[in-house]
Amino acid sequence: MNTILDVTDLVKVYPGFTLDHVSFSLEEGKITGFIGRNGAGKTTTLHSLLSLLTPDGGEIRFWGMDIREHEQEIKQRIGFVSAGMSFYTKQKLRKITAITRSFYDNWDGAKYQSCLKVFSLDENKTPEMLSNGMKIKYMLALALSHNADLLILDEPTSGLDPVSREELTEIFLQLSEEGKTILFSTHITSDLDKTADNILYIAGGKLRAACSLKEFIASYLLAEYTKDDADAASPLLIGVRRSKEGFTALVRTEDAGKLSLPTRTANLEEIMVHLEKEA
Repeated sequence: MNTILDVTDLVKVYPGFTLDHVSFSLEEGKITGFIGRNGAGKTTTLHSLLSLLTPDGGEIRFWGMDIREHEQEIKQRIGFVSAGMSFYTKQKLRKITAITRSFYDNWDGAKYQSCLKVFSLDENKTPEMLSNGMKIKYMLALALSHNADLLILDEPTSGLDPVSREELTEIFLQLSEEGKTILFSTHITSDLDKTADNILYIAGGKLRAACSLKEFIASYLLAEYTKDDADAASPLLIGVRRSKEGFTALVRTEDAGKLSLPTRTANLEEIMVHLEKEA
């Protein structure tokens, strides 16, 4: 396994919140989903990776290089795409691209033109004329045109309609097949069900899981029951929640046989929701 990012014991302390010794790595050519509720530490982690803030401890290494010593070299190989990014709204894309291009040594004009065609982007439009989905595609075009090896995506499908989200997830899968590595932070877990190879789950500033998506999903089953079931109060039940028919809770797969409750496979959203209830 080739890793292109190694994060070791990352710490950032704020009043009332601590990113607490977070450690993980990214596999080359894989899509890693980054999940957790608002305030869990996702943005703090991503901003640390991009040197948008200074951590209080820990080490961040891209391709074996320390971000503190090789920031400019590393950033030549990273593309950052965020639904929260803003441009000069009345400036034409052509002008924004010209400014962006000046920051990269390996800008590929032919690749950029290809991205414009594939994403149906018109350089004579301004950002205020683009839908949210087209803005994300434009940011992707910029990232791909300087041949970024790692794409860091912060809520890229937030606020998009289902068709636009599906189009983008197909693009992400294609990029992964081409060898690009993607770190995909999102609250829309169904997008990760379709695309992710690996999962990072953070809660309360602590990384609770860092494993393959298949392993994470296989670790839990969902129990559905009523208050009259014999095992309704079992301590093996995780994150009990009300449902229309009664209650639901997670149970670790290895413990399911100890209960008489019916269980089924849980999806990523169900696992996260119940684990947050437990936290």
